[in-house]
Amino acid sequence: MLGLLVALLALGLAVFALLDGWYLVRFPCAVLRARLLQPRVRDLLAEQRFPGRVLPSDLDLLLHMNNARYLREADFARTAHLTRCGVLGALRELRAHSVLAASCARHRRSMRLLEPFEVRTRLLGWDDRAFYLEARFVSLRDGFVCALLRFRQHLLGTSPERVVQHLCQRRVEPPELPADLQHWISYNEASSQLLRMESGLSDVTKDQ
Repeated sequence: MLGLLVALLALGLAVFALLDGWYLVRFPCAVLRARLLQPRVRDLLAEQRFPGRVLPSDLDLLLHMNNARYLREADFARTAHLTRCGVLGALRELRAHSVLAASCARHRRSMRLLEPFEVRTRLLGWDDRAFYLEARFVSLRDGFVCALLRFRQHLLGTSPERVVQHLCQRRVEPPELPADLQHWISYNEASSQLLRMESGLSDVTKDQ
């Protein structure tokens, strides 16, 4: 019996060490919580809040929450957001899926050990190929926005317009995108064009 317990403990440690086990546990829990324990959000543009706290495993050498953790926490929050508003379910029904095509982060103030925070996620709009989302890391100590992240969620097998129409049962005009987001989109397009030129690809070839 003792040998079995030691083997199970070693297996658990190996999963957490080699496969990022905490991520593999939290990701499905975030989806199940959003799907089963939280109410459906009908307004696609409504802000949703995802709670968090800075843990010892989140810290860098300066004892701040490290940069990679922001993207990871935003990943959980964004997935929960898309689950609650029905986008992921619509993609499944349309036999399509999405991939993260681009992201950017602006850090305004460090978050420290055990600091409580919320990731406030909202859909900013869409174009013919992707949804654009924003995630704000808000400290619950004073309400300060510690970081601002933007995401381009690219769809494969369908279009954002079709997904929104599937959810709303009518055609919906996309909201006007904020000016700073439009600049970021233009930057991504210019970067893609430059990389295609460097790779010798034609203008017709599109980034996935």
